[in-house]
Amino acid sequence: MLITNSSAKLSFSQNQLLFDTVFTSIGSTFQYFTIHNYHNQPIKISSVNLVGSYKSPFKINIDGTPGTSFSNITIPANDSIFVFVTVTIDPNNTNNPVVISDSLQFVTNGNTQYVDLIAWGQDAYFYRPNVFPKQGPSYSIVSCNSVWTNDKPHVVFGYLVVDSGCTLTMQPGTRVYMHNNGVLWIYKGGTLNIQGSQSSPVTIQGDRLEPAYQTEPGQWGEIWLSPGCLSSTIQWAVIKNGTIGIEADTVANWTNPTLNISHTIIKSMSNIGLLGQGSYITGYDNVVADCQNYCVDFSLGGSYSMVQSTFANYWSYGQRQTTTLLVNNWYEDIYGNYQSRPLTKAFFGNCIIWGSLTEELQLDSSHGGTQPFKYYFENCDLLTKLNTSVTYHYTADSTYSSDPHFNNTGNDDYSIPKGMLFNDGNSSICNSYWTQYGTSADLNGNQFVCPANLGAYSSN
Repeated sequence: MLITNSSAKLSFSQNQLLFDTVFTSIGSTFQYFTIHNYHNQPIKISSVNLVGSYKSPFKINIDGTPGTSFSNITIPANDSIFVFVTVTIDPNNTNNPVVISDSLQFVTNGNTQYVDLIAWGQDAYFYRPNVFPKQGPSYSIVSCNSVWTNDKPHVVFGYLVVDSGCTLTMQPGTRVYMHNNGVLWIYKGGTLNIQGSQSSPVTIQGDRLEPAYQTEPGQWGEIWLSPGCLSSTIQWAVIKNGTIGIEADTVANWTNPTLNISHTIIKSMSNIGLLGQGSYITGYDNVVADCQNYCVDFSLGGSYSMVQSTFANYWSYGQRQTTTLLVNNWYEDIYGNYQSRPLTKAFFGNCIIWGSLTEELQLDSSHGGTQPFKYYFENCDLLTKLNTSVTYHYTADSTYSSDPHFNNTGNDDYSIPKGMLFNDGNSSICNSYWTQYGTSADLNGNQFVCPANLGAYSSN
C-alpha cells in the first residue's frame, strides 16, 4: 500500500550535479544520482520535470527511460532508483565560459523538491574529419600555415593533418582538446611549431574536463611526427592524458633535428610519453612522467640528446612492467626478422631517470648486429643496476644512484627539495645549452645556477 502522508519525502544522494567545462555541441559524460525511499511502504512520485522543459540542454534518463518529464513513478519500500543526466551546450559565439543551469523538479505527496543541474560551457574552434577513406582513419587537413591563438579552445576530432610544406603554429596559452582517439598528424614535409611561454604554456589534453578525468590516461591518440616531416619545435607545453604523447617516426632522416623540445611536461600516457623511432631529437629542461609503458622510448637507432631533464615513472593505474627509459637499435619486422639501425648517439646530461621499479633503464642491442649502439650518460642520476660502461658503447661519466626525493609524485610535482643533487651537474652542459636556448630558467621560471643540480628543476 502506497504511503501518502505529506511528511513522507524523497531522499537524494546529492542535491546538485556539477558538470565542469563542457564544450559546445559535444555533450558530456553521464552523471547520476539516486532517489531513495527509506520508508517501509512504496512511494509514488507524481511528476518529475526539467524546469527548462524542451529548451533545456540537459537530458534525463530515469531507471532506463529517457525524457524531459515523467509521472507516476513508484519506488518500492526501502529501495531506490537511478537518475542519469547529460548536457549538450549549443554554440554561444562568445569566447568566455558561460554557466548553464536547470533544475529537476520532483512532486511527491504534495511536496516539491529540487535537484540543481549546473554546467560550465564554452565555445571553441572545432576540427572535424571531412575525408573518409575506405581504408585508414577519417581525417581533415588544417589550413596551410595556420596560427592557433588562445582566444578560444581548439577541439580536435579524428586525425587532423598538417600537410606537406605547411606549418601549424600554436601561440602562448593555446588550449588544445583532443576528442577520443584524436591524433595531430604532422605529415611528410610538414612542421609543428608550439610556442608557449613560462607564464602561458600551450596545453594539449583530452576534451573531458570533469574532475574525474584530470589525470585519466588514454583519452586521445597522439601527436605523430610522421616520416619525412621537417624540423618541429615544442617549447613550454603541457601534453597529458593521451596514449602516446609524441611519436617522432622519421627513420634515418638525421640532417636536421626531427624535434627540438624544451620546457615541456608530458605525463599520464596509457602507452609511451616520448617515442623516437630512428629519429633525431634534441631536448632541454623537460619532464616525462607516469606512463604505462616507457616514459621515453628511443628505438630503431637514431640520434638523441636530452639534457637537464627528468624522466620519472610512478604509474598508478595498475602494474607496470617496463622501465622508465628504453634505448635500442633494432626492431622485428612483420615477417619476424630482426632489422637493425645505427644508434649514432643517445646522450643524456644532467638528467634524472627514476621511478617505482628496482630497475628503470633498459639498454638493448641484443639484435642490433654490428650497427653502432652509442649511449652516454654524463652527470645523471640513474636508478639502474646495469653496467653503463660496457665496452663498445660510450661510457657513463659521474653518474649517481641517489633517490632524488621528488617533492610530490602523487601530485605530479617532480621538483626536488632545496639542496638535493645540488651542483652535481656538469658545467659545460648547462652553459652550452643555456646559450643555445637563450635561457637558464627551469619549468617554474626559477634560474639554474651553473654547475646546476640534476633534472628539470632548480633546487637552489
